[in-house]
Amino acid sequence: MAGKPKYPLPIWYHPIYTEGIHPDARFPRERYSELINRLKLAEVRDLFSFNTPTEATRDDLIIGHDPYYVDHFLNGTLEEKAVKRIGLTPWTPQIIPRTLLLMGGAIAALNHVAKHGGVAGNMAGGTHHAHYDFGSGYCIFNDLAVCSLIALKRYKFQRIAILDLDVHQGDGTATILQGVDNILTISLHCQTNFPFRKAESNYDLTLPQGAGDEDFLNMVKQAIVLAQDFKPDLLLFQGGVDGLATDALGKIKVSREGMEARNKLVFDMAVAKSIPTVVFMGGGYSKPISHTIDAFQDLFISAYRANNELLTAQMEQTTHSIYRGS
Repeated sequence: MAGKPKYPLPIWYHPIYTEGIHPDARFPRERYSELINRLKLAEVRDLFSFNTPTEATRDDLIIGHDPYYVDHFLNGTLEEKAVKRIGLTPWTPQIIPRTLLLMGGAIAALNHVAKHGGVAGNMAGGTHHAHYDFGSGYCIFNDLAVCSLIALKRYKFQRIAILDLDVHQGDGTATILQGVDNILTISLHCQTNFPFRKAESNYDLTLPQGAGDEDFLNMVKQAIVLAQDFKPDLLLFQGGVDGLATDALGKIKVSREGMEARNKLVFDMAVAKSIPTVVFMGGGYSKPISHTIDAFQDLFISAYRANNELLTAQMEQTTHSIYRGS
């Protein structure tokens, strides 16, 4: 793409996102390393500002999680049953720093939009199956819940919308944030997919197994209306691409073009309403994995465009205000 972008998209990444998962784990750990390689190709690398996260602290984690659970994880003393429920097995000693850096990347992206506005993202995470006192479904701690509570308690944000468009319900996010009036949880997911015991989000929009682009995008539009009506001053977007027809765990049949249309709908809303936005990757388990990488590349390129539009409008508004006041 010709010309250096005015506002590259800030994203956080660490090699441990891949290396911290055992090569024999069922989880497709290579998606992170393959995606960073794709985003650093000459034709797109100038669109992004790559940043290295620092580890989240215990205080960061207990804002959304049981201190007893947090401490057992950090001390490596979780029971075998709890480890198996999470997955990512066999675990390696790297699982602890990996988890802290993954959470740190999400918090860093939040810190960035709190300070500067626009869009920022973490090249991992979207760990929406982690509950208050246990992990599940490849998720140890819940970055969406933790970030929303940090945004509410440490920053100026008053109304936060979590738009979870992963094919699996954000059950942990729903249970952790149940009863928090200033945070809206919206989950769009396949009804017959994991988790089989569903939680209760503020809004749960369900698709039948085998749903395609038209049904999916109609439901995305409904989710966006719900988010917009809440009038949020911060949007957390879980952009999982496991709804692709090629996905091994998805059970619906969305095309790459359908996913791109989803991204555009979300970011168009963020731009139109001037909402700072944090992007969380979420799920993606296509076979071959290249389909997942394609869709995540599309997600971050769409996020780059939205960041440019938001920050350009913000700068123009500031310049106009200065001019009017002079």
